Amino acid sequence: MKDYDFFREEWENDEPRLLVHTSGSTGAPKPLWVEKHRMEASARITCDFLGLKAGDTALLCLPLDFIAGKMMAVRAWTRGLLLRVVEPCGHPLAEDILTDDEARVDFAAMVPLQVWNSLQVPAERRRLMAIRHLIIGGGAIDEELAAELRTFPNAVWSTYGMTETLSHIALRRLSGEEASEWYEAFPSVSLSQTDDGCLVVDAPLVCAERLVTNDIVVFDGVSDRRFRVMGRKDNVICTGGIKVQAEEVERLLRAHMRVPYYITKAADKKYGEVVAIVVERRKGDKEPTQEGMQRIFRTLLPPYWQPRKVRFVDRLPMTATGKVIRRWDE
Repeated sequence: MKDYDFFREEWENDEPRLLVHTSGSTGAPKPLWVEKHRMEASARITCDFLGLKAGDTALLCLPLDFIAGKMMAVRAWTRGLLLRVVEPCGHPLAEDILTDDEARVDFAAMVPLQVWNSLQVPAERRRLMAIRHLIIGGGAIDEELAAELRTFPNAVWSTYGMTETLSHIALRRLSGEEASEWYEAFPSVSLSQTDDGCLVVDAPLVCAERLVTNDIVVFDGVSDRRFRVMGRKDNVICTGGIKVQAEEVERLLRAHMRVPYYITKAADKKYGEVVAIVVERRKGDKEPTQEGMQRIFRTLLPPYWQPRKVRFVDRLPMTATGKVIRRWDE
């Protein structure tokens, strides 16, 4: 891969910093200079937590345009992992990437779509289940996918982090008896909240400055290291004086909506803002109908949570990393 060779050269040159770009999930992707020594620190933190050692096999199947892919390579170089590189795609396990001398993949990082696709093909599913540590980031993991991953024999983790923290600073176990809805921060990370409930991250080994996020969280009541993400501050809809979290509406609808969709806000003269839904329905499809969805809304949602505006699109707008762009085009 040319991108891999280019990044290896960039990593090994004498420059102490690298230019990376944010994913663009909350706006246009932004350039960000990051220090290589902090990337190495992040790599060591993850490898130490997962017990990865020199000679273990890692799989790089994420694009090197963004921090998640870059950090997989840096973890391998920093810890001496055997790195297997495949072209980023929706089915990274379509081929067996192991050599005769390797028993399994010890470590891999994927986005939810890659995991979901791999589960649909028996051979890929077996390879996925054999990965000793699988970390999943870059998007929400819905309840159906989480339930399937809970049965995996090895460790599957959901990650919490961002470009500014050089990938993740907290993990949540998805598989086995240790499966949890709570993220737990690494020991070197301190957490707090703003007055409006947004998470504040102090991770000096990977980020020089204290970082105030837009993620509304709750702590578990026992430790300020364990938290659950309720949604983004940007996605709070204030409708008629009532605050509605878009992600919570999606969670309630998820089991009853069999097509891709997202919840967002739309301007309204009476209420200021109202809940709106954008639904993917390709040309020629007859379902879902607006009337059918309204019945679901009335059954499942409180009155102010019910989407008052509906729009059908052929494709949901996505960022380059596969995250939904929650826009409402009037």
